Amino acid sequence: MTDRDLEGWTIAFDLDGTLVDSAPDLIGTLNRLLVEEGLPAVPMESAQTLIGSGAQALLAHGFEAAGASVERARSDELFERFLIDYAAHIADGSQPYGGVVETLERLSVRGAILVVATNKRSDLSELLLEKLDLTRHFAAIVGPDRVSARKPSGAHLKEAVVKAGGDPDRAIMVGDAAPDADAAKDAGMPCILVTFGFTLVPVEELGADVLIDDFEDVEEAIDGILSDFYVMKALKF
Repeated sequence: MTDRDLEGWTIAFDLDGTLVDSAPDLIGTLNRLLVEEGLPAVPMESAQTLIGSGAQALLAHGFEAAGASVERARSDELFERFLIDYAAHIADGSQPYGGVVETLERLSVRGAILVVATNKRSDLSELLLEKLDLTRHFAAIVGPDRVSARKPSGAHLKEAVVKAGGDPDRAIMVGDAAPDADAAKDAGMPCILVTFGFTLVPVEELGADVLIDDFEDVEEAIDGILSDFYVMKALKF
């Protein structure tokens, strides 16, 4: 019988670049729009620097990389076209990273509450997770439209944890980029960052408590953080 040693703890996960490699479909939508605008497509290798700050930033970065007007990229009409196309192709090529499903299952068995805290719009997040059969793992899926402030504000994480039925004082953030690290710091939560996600700033410079190269290492990283937590708690008495 598995020890439910994570009861009372909530693990908050970023989505793009942490749980799911969504680059194929995000860059695919960007490239279709660029071609429609008579511009050259960007290579898939650009994903690391183009993805991570939301769809509008992706459009701006993509148009800039193609040598086009950033003002055009910021138009409401183009953004709406992006959302329509992306929703239609949201899981054509996107896949969970290796070890995601198995790790989420183990954490749940150990009693942890799992929540997605993402800057991706909630309806798109739910659509992607549903198509990849990941929704069942999470108590809540919380995009910026469901909280008072988006990452890097710690309010996003705290409110997401509460919506999932958890305690923000017993929560850990798992992400891949500066908004995740900064939000965790603002919320007073420990932070685990993956090294394979989407970040403009080198992940080593973001101040995570733990860096991991493989999603399967999430569980070990959580155990290390909790070990330190309980040691410090014991020292206070």
